[in-house]
Amino acid sequence: MGELEGRTVFMSGGSRGIGLAIAERLASEGASVAIIAKTDEPHPKLPGTIHTAAEAIEAAGGKALALVGDIRDEGRVADAVQETVDTFGGIDICVNNASAINLSPIGGLAVKQYDLMADIDTRGTFVVTQACLPHLRNSDHAHVLTLSPPLSTDPKWLAGFAPYAVAKFGMTMLTLGLAADEKENGVAANCLWPRTIIATAAVQNLLGGDEALARSRTPEIVADAAGAILARDPAECTGNAFIDDEALAQAGITDLDKYSEPGADLQLDIFVDGWPDEG
Repeated sequence: MGELEGRTVFMSGGSRGIGLAIAERLASEGASVAIIAKTDEPHPKLPGTIHTAAEAIEAAGGKALALVGDIRDEGRVADAVQETVDTFGGIDICVNNASAINLSPIGGLAVKQYDLMADIDTRGTFVVTQACLPHLRNSDHAHVLTLSPPLSTDPKWLAGFAPYAVAKFGMTMLTLGLAADEKENGVAANCLWPRTIIATAAVQNLLGGDEALARSRTPEIVADAAGAILARDPAECTGNAFIDDEALAQAGITDLDKYSEPGADLQLDIFVDGWPDEG
């Protein structure tokens, strides 16, 4: 029996893209996955709803619980966590996946757009993690995994989109802080970020359409990296800000060809300084 067999995952977002790929990956290992998201009805520009995600999770081999809700509402998050515990008996893994993105400079961003990123990305990570924490402390395989980048003060990652950088780095700081706070309680906390841009609706809509997709890896690389991290012993894997290919390499997976088109001119993601052999 694998380490994820019979485990319960509580995930923010997950209707599509990287979050759904992670949910399906964990479900394929026998995990039950509860996802909280707002997508009760189809969006004209975005594929999938929380209900189609639940179908995909079950098709992958796991049990699913679709929880309609907004992670900006701490009361709804608390109720969703309790519903997950009532349904599956506890929570072993918390995945902070939900995120809002706007790559605008300070002078070009409306306050309400700043608030949206701050509330979903950083505050949402805080609310979801805090709500799950009492149940994680009762697990013998407790993990928090946050989709956020390694910390950096390099001006090139601040110029042009500092508000987004603040929101994403805030997610990382909360997660690394949790790792320090909860180590004695057996709760691991790590971050995960892709080396390259990933073929998602956000990349297609915001970062360059079909040309950007051609230079992307598939969401499955992040999902497989997440699976590798979450299968590890919480006592020996905590306090890290992983890049996806680094997490896979630690698990002995170095052939990444299946995650992109043959010969693709892959594009590095933001907050990533180079390729592994460049140091």
